[in-house]
Amino acid sequence: LRASLLADAGDREALTALYEDLADGAEVPDPARRLLLGQVAEFLERAGEALEWYRSVPGGEQRDTARLREPKVLHDLGRRDEAWEALRALQQDAGADERLRRDAYLMEAELRRADGDDAAELDALARGLAAFPDESALLYSRALLWERRDDIPRAEADLRRILVAEPDSTAALNALGYTLADRTDRYEEALELIERARMAEPTNAAIIDSYGWVLHRLGRHEEALVELRRAFVLEKDAEIASHVGTVLWTLGRRDEAMEWFEQARAIDPDNRSLKRALEDIGA
Repeated sequence: LRASLLADAGDREALTALYEDLADGAEVPDPARRLLLGQVAEFLERAGEALEWYRSVPGGEQRDTARLREPKVLHDLGRRDEAWEALRALQQDAGADERLRRDAYLMEAELRRADGDDAAELDALARGLAAFPDESALLYSRALLWERRDDIPRAEADLRRILVAEPDSTAALNALGYTLADRTDRYEEALELIERARMAEPTNAAIIDSYGWVLHRLGRHEEALVELRRAFVLEKDAEIASHVGTVLWTLGRRDEAMEWFEQARAIDPDNRSLKRALEDIGA
């Protein structure tokens, strides 16, 4: 808990001191302690040390987590071939827990995405779905990939497959509602989906953002602004800030809009929503 709080606070000095204290007493092969040391080392960007700690976790539930983190650290170290080999070994380990094997496909997709390799990311998710048909986490990740590639029909199809099995999945309801609001003109259908998610999780910033965005698309700009500002209070996110800026621009409040676009840029200059918003207004 202390490590988590220090990480959340960004207090690297105190976290480094805690890490060194923990390392001093790590001679005994305590799985939880060694896993924590690996996680703290990874946060501190000491990838080589993190790899050593993860590989020294002796067993138990902690060993599964460590096995999944090892490929991520190898990738961070630039040892990509070893990372892919380790992930394939996990994916094909018949004796491993099913959740661990599934997560190995998700981890590979995440790392392939970080490399900007859409084809390899799609291949990882396809192999995962061949092993775990209709697995919602894999379908959700693939839907996001389709959306990034502007293939909205396929994104919608994967999200609807999730909703067939899990009709109350707030993640899928929100993702589908937002996609329809943002990338189509099916606004009423989008509003219905987002409302279902909002009833289940009324304080979820992402869902509030989607609700505000669909209100904007419906022409209810003042209402939208209230919701989007509330979402930003809950989560300082570049996409939410760009949405606030877009609504303000639509309302003719352009100086305020530019201030929000600058906030979004400060948080994440590469945010896709921000880039599209600035392109739309010619800024």
